[in-house]
Amino acid sequence: MTPLQDIRVLSVTVYLAGPFLSMTLARFGAEVIKVEAPGSGDPARNLGPFAGPRGIAHDRGADDVSIPFLKRSEGVKCVTLNLKDAEGRRMFLDLAKKTDVLIENLAPGSMSRLGLGYGDVSAVNPGIVYCSIAGYGQSGPYKDLPAHDHQIQAMSGVMDMNGDPDGPPMRVGLYVADLVTPLYAALGIYGALRVKERTGKGQHIDASMIDTLAALMFMEPVEFVAAQGLPVRVGNRARDDVTGLYRLKDGDVFITIVNEGRWQRLCNTIGVAELIDDPRYATVALRKERLPELRDIVQARLGRLTCEQGIAPAGECRNPGLARAWIVGSVARRAFQDARNLAAHATLRQHGAGRRWRPSRLTAQVLGWRASPTRRRRRSWSTQCRGLRPPSQLGCGGAWGTESTRRGLSRATSATPRPLFRGKITL
Repeated sequence: MTPLQDIRVLSVTVYLAGPFLSMTLARFGAEVIKVEAPGSGDPARNLGPFAGPRGIAHDRGADDVSIPFLKRSEGVKCVTLNLKDAEGRRMFLDLAKKTDVLIENLAPGSMSRLGLGYGDVSAVNPGIVYCSIAGYGQSGPYKDLPAHDHQIQAMSGVMDMNGDPDGPPMRVGLYVADLVTPLYAALGIYGALRVKERTGKGQHIDASMIDTLAALMFMEPVEFVAAQGLPVRVGNRARDDVTGLYRLKDGDVFITIVNEGRWQRLCNTIGVAELIDDPRYATVALRKERLPELRDIVQARLGRLTCEQGIAPAGECRNPGLARAWIVGSVARRAFQDARNLAAHATLRQHGAGRRWRPSRLTAQVLGWRASPTRRRRRSWSTQCRGLRPPSQLGCGGAWGTESTRRGLSRATSATPRPLFRGKITL
């Protein structure tokens, strides 16, 4: 049993934010049907690198498929439907009548201009939970501006918090707005479904990327920092203690000091226990006044050690505030990835002379749950990828791809892209 196994989701999503929400709901058991444009499909299908009979390549071959698209489509059923065609819109609304959740991340107003906005869909299904994701939301003076993750980070002020104090603003390495906003949206959808259980009424959820980053930023006292005229950026350091990144012989470690006990354990770990009773460093305020010299002491002690030598004593002293800063290529090989059933790598396995290929665990299952007494059955990539079609094979005619008349969704999808599923969609 899965939490959302009786929930159907209709997804009109492209690129990252919307697809990430789709796969998040699919991971919890929802039936997610993604509607793509005939002929082209989700533009993410054109993003490299690509996987196919040749292995992994940066240029797309005739039988290749986009790895980013695969990563963002786990557990999702895909069909093509021409929403600009009157018959296509009618068929879409027929689907919506028997759908619990509709999600879209097109430019604000696009669905309404197609006659498929919240008002149009709720007219045929009053209980629909309709979620729209956009950079600046569905209203306001900025709603029509381009809303890529980089622009949202810049406009929100997140970039001003990131980077070195004497350097320029710097974006967060991940697409943080594109990835966190769908998680907020998923919570909103869960809440709306609970309300629907009690009232039978649906809702329109307006998920804004810039609102998301603002909510994250103000978990820190940035307004106080700005009012005091202090530098907003601190780089890999903290304002009040020796928390920060330190260079060792064979890599870097990050030290986190959040309380007096951690400070004392650090001193014992690196062999400077005398600092604990030194009146110059007796309080947080006094240590803050002498941070440069304290950082130099910590760096001098750690700099002569390897990462293993530096971290091992920390474990013995029960000081969990030290962690090695692994490079991305090493993270996939760490034991904790396997222990938590994660896979941060994207590789291909080739089988036999025919060079058949299949992805090998392309995504990380971050949010897990267990049902007792049975365990959740994990999906198999090898079975999900059968029937996958690259963009060049997307249908391009009529309302349903190459089908000009409606003969049931199960047949209509046979000539259209079907990533990660086999079987029928039943109306």
